[in-house]
Amino acid sequence: MATETLLIELGTEELPPKSLKTLATTFFEQIKTQLDKADLAYEDIKWFATPRRLAIKVIGLVDKQADKQIEKRGPAINVAFDSDGNASKAAQGWARANGISIEQAERLVTDKGEWLLHRATHEGKTIAELLPAMVNFALGKLPIPKPMRWGNERIQFIRPVHTLVLLYGDTIIAGETLGVSSSNVVTGHRFHHHGLVTINHADNYEEILHEAHVMVDFDKRQAKILKQIKDAADSISGNALLDEELLNEVTALVEWPVTLVGSFDESFLNIPPEPLIYSMKDHQKYFPVNDNNGKLLNKFIFVANIESKDPQQVIFGNEKVIRPRLADAEFFYKTDRKQSLEQRLSSLESVLFQKQLGTLKDKSERIAALSEFIANEIGENPVSASRAGLLSKTDLMTDMVLEFPQVQGIMGKYYALHDGEEHDVAQALEDQYRPRFSGDKLPEGNIGCAVAIADKIDTLVGIFGINQQPKGDKDPFALRRAAIGLIRIIIEKELNLDIKDLLMKSTELYGDKLTNEKVLEQVIEFVLGRYRAYYQEKNISVDVIQAVLAKSPMEPLDFDKRIKAVSYFKGLTEAQNLAAANKRVGNILAKFDGTLYESVKTNLTTEQAEIILAEKYQQIFNDVKPLMASKSYQEALTALALLREPIDAFFDSVMVMADDEAVKINRLTLLNDIRNSFFAIADISLLQY
Repeated sequence: MATETLLIELGTEELPPKSLKTLATTFFEQIKTQLDKADLAYEDIKWFATPRRLAIKVIGLVDKQADKQIEKRGPAINVAFDSDGNASKAAQGWARANGISIEQAERLVTDKGEWLLHRATHEGKTIAELLPAMVNFALGKLPIPKPMRWGNERIQFIRPVHTLVLLYGDTIIAGETLGVSSSNVVTGHRFHHHGLVTINHADNYEEILHEAHVMVDFDKRQAKILKQIKDAADSISGNALLDEELLNEVTALVEWPVTLVGSFDESFLNIPPEPLIYSMKDHQKYFPVNDNNGKLLNKFIFVANIESKDPQQVIFGNEKVIRPRLADAEFFYKTDRKQSLEQRLSSLESVLFQKQLGTLKDKSERIAALSEFIANEIGENPVSASRAGLLSKTDLMTDMVLEFPQVQGIMGKYYALHDGEEHDVAQALEDQYRPRFSGDKLPEGNIGCAVAIADKIDTLVGIFGINQQPKGDKDPFALRRAAIGLIRIIIEKELNLDIKDLLMKSTELYGDKLTNEKVLEQVIEFVLGRYRAYYQEKNISVDVIQAVLAKSPMEPLDFDKRIKAVSYFKGLTEAQNLAAANKRVGNILAKFDGTLYESVKTNLTTEQAEIILAEKYQQIFNDVKPLMASKSYQEALTALALLREPIDAFFDSVMVMADDEAVKINRLTLLNDIRNSFFAIADISLLQY
């Protein structure tokens, strides 16, 4: 069977840069899945993407599907024909369905009987027959939230389409998609190449486009940009502030990357660096540069989509564009400092947090009260925590934050320090939003932790309290992120806080604003549900998480200690038998309809294995009790693991459900006591092996 390289390219107007990589990889996955489903073998498959194209190259693709031999068994002979040898309706229907006559059917004879049989060869389709439908199907699966129309057509796509290449080797496969017929011509660089480019063979795609000033391979283009940025930063003795999202976006904006360095007036460095950085990155797609000490330089690196004969003019144009942006930030900074954060408190009354839950001023007052409560619980200054909570939302009313929402909290810190607030209070204004995303750093100080926790608790209780909890993938108030952030802060900062106590305090602060009577139990259930995601990121197995969740510990730090203990216990050689024994005991007790003794009666222990187990358990329990009191769960489970041999011996030689009712209850009491000792930490019967 012949093989060749297949090229698919959809040429468009400039695609959305933030979506380009997702569009390209989704297109790739859809085509790959269809080729695999169609049993079309190939050696390799890769995707390409530039601002004006999505493309896929399939190397060593067979030219058609293999022919398939099919066998379809029909009715048994005694059902297919009557006593006179006439075909039954069942046999006639089967023959029609297979496109044959009864006479053309074969016979299948086995030791179990005889049946009608139809054998046929299903001829495989060629790639030319299959490809157009595959491409149309794949394009229909692209994530396009807002498709557009163009011209007089009713066709819709993310951007207008100009060219379609379906090329198998050097042969054009006839097809049409989105109103465009297939060919072997593509567009080159918008400025460096005029007219269309002919692809004479699918193998030559990258090389031909490179001659037309297009680096079609997204990853290679990104690698080149990254090297150019690092070289440019080295040339000015700096370090570029790189992030994956911006790098992907810039890669999606250019087809022929040329990296240059611009500068701005040093006087702008007198304002905090964050708004300058956000202005350069978000508004202009520039890469800011720090010196070796981490201080922002008055330089920026940008990636042009043109190789100019006079690059200084390109640099000058970009410097001219960034200056008014930075001048705005400077103006906002100077203006904002004319009014203190405390003076802005009254302006919070004009902004709703949520219609049923009141204004931002109301929220700030609740956060202040809850922050004070938390500070008392963790041994921090309640006055500072209350002050930080009260001022927590005031920077939202500044011009700087209104222009650059990303610097909320950050600017609050700068303005608070300017106002003469304590450093812990100022730092807490920045810390309140942490962690902003998975892996983000936590609040620096405990006052910041108190405010961050209070803010998250207030939002969780308020939104659940008016029955606006997340549904499906919709979470407009980011409650899942808030809950995981809450867990992270308490565990990783080692704060002894009880979630239920915090929720009850928050509910009290809301007064009569809440309409959901089940708010407390629903938020508890919601927060407990976040532990699974939190610990799975740490590679903790699901069964360990479920074993601890069975206890529903209300203190995240206590929850964490149990997780670590059970994870360790699961690795012990005794653990599997003990988990099975706990499960067995649970099943036995579930069937018992009676009352157990308050404690094991030694006079009723008659069997040797029973006596040994009771004595060993009492000895170990005496050791475990102080360990449990100090929450030394790992040591407690390690001690309880010593019960494995006596428990195994007990089940091997002792009849639990004895005929003597008193003996039976005594044995069940012993097993229940042992099970409860494990269950005081976690339900180890849920561990999987």
